[in-house]
Amino acid sequence: MSIHLSKDGKTEKSALWKPSRRRFLKSSAVASAAIVSGLSFTRRARAADTIKIGFVSPKTGPLAPFAESDEFILAGVRAALGDELTLDGTTYGLEIIVKDSQSNPNRAADVASELLLSDEVNLMVVSSTPETTNPVADQCEVNEVPCISTVAPWQPWFFTRGGQPDKGFDYTYHFFWGLEDVIAVFTEMWSSLETNKSVGGLFPNDGDGNAWGDENLGFPPVLASQGFTLTDPGRYQNLSDDFSAQISAFKQANAEIVTGVMIPPDFTTFWTQAKQQGFTPKIASVGKALLFPVTVETLGDAGHNLSSEIWWTPSHPFSSSLTGASAKDVAAAYTTETGKQWTQPIGFAHALFEVAVDALTRSGDPSDYDSVRDALAETKLDTIVGPLDWSAGPVKNVAKTPLVGGQWRLGGDFTYDLVVTSNGSAPAIPTGGAFEAIA
Repeated sequence: MSIHLSKDGKTEKSALWKPSRRRFLKSSAVASAAIVSGLSFTRRARAADTIKIGFVSPKTGPLAPFAESDEFILAGVRAALGDELTLDGTTYGLEIIVKDSQSNPNRAADVASELLLSDEVNLMVVSSTPETTNPVADQCEVNEVPCISTVAPWQPWFFTRGGQPDKGFDYTYHFFWGLEDVIAVFTEMWSSLETNKSVGGLFPNDGDGNAWGDENLGFPPVLASQGFTLTDPGRYQNLSDDFSAQISAFKQANAEIVTGVMIPPDFTTFWTQAKQQGFTPKIASVGKALLFPVTVETLGDAGHNLSSEIWWTPSHPFSSSLTGASAKDVAAAYTTETGKQWTQPIGFAHALFEVAVDALTRSGDPSDYDSVRDALAETKLDTIVGPLDWSAGPVKNVAKTPLVGGQWRLGGDFTYDLVVTSNGSAPAIPTGGAFEAIA
């Protein structure tokens, strides 16, 4: 297996200039054959003998914590599969080509175009927030190449891209939890403590923020139905350096709960300024930013009992369909190899390749885009993040994964330990303690 990192420059091609990649490839077959014949391959003489998987994630930029475990996952996939894939007696070379979105949606679209039109991948996998998953999925859809995405709530992945529940998409498939799940987890945690039910919302002007704050599909209607009062000061721009207006609004509303979905540097800025300005809520449950130990550690002791949704932990009772390793095994291997604390995207990055290999194996012809697409649509697979079933919905092209909630606690083998405190939506995942107020 070869792993290629992206070049620093942007691609000069765009997938949007051709409505069908299949027609593009057909019309240029002679030229492509001539080009390929002049290249040197270490394992395979012809490109047709090699199955290529493209992988896009935010290795740099403000979303980089999502991709921290990528190299570890890729090394594990390489060890499990080698550089070949044997299907029905036919052996293919296997190549994974890695591109960095640099946490930028435009860059994500550009590198996806490179993978589709220059590298001619057979299958795309992509991870980490709508700013990465959506532009890549859109490029795959217009070029008719199958794509598997994850680590973005399904509503901003589906509806922001123009998805219609009764129609869906043709080539793009997604697995993760939804807004209904994170709202249920958060309100379960909040309801376990005595509060005035006044909630301050921090929703940025991006795919996640607009979905979480949506008046019809997001937090507002559900919180109102449960007796919570939401103060939403409006959308702010990512990488803001001043949250004084939001803090003032929350203080005026006597908000004892803070929620939202923030990139890591923005939460650090907000929480530091909140402490400086005397705003001390009982609960802070924030998506995205509080997923990672590195973010909480930058806060010093001020990170104690901050809470977030939890998609994957070493205690999740699931195992890999590729290697047989349990969630606990994979998390421990990551710490042993890197010296770092486990992080939630480990499980989902691994599961991307579980689904990819499973679909390629069942496709009958891994070089045929439609055959791989059809195999994806029929996927029912037990993975390291839980069972995936695209026939179960909630809408076409989406398979859901379980979600729990918890808090960061000082102490343990590292500075902070992430403790599952609320599992009402997924009782098979064990809790490690009760939910507590920040102070």
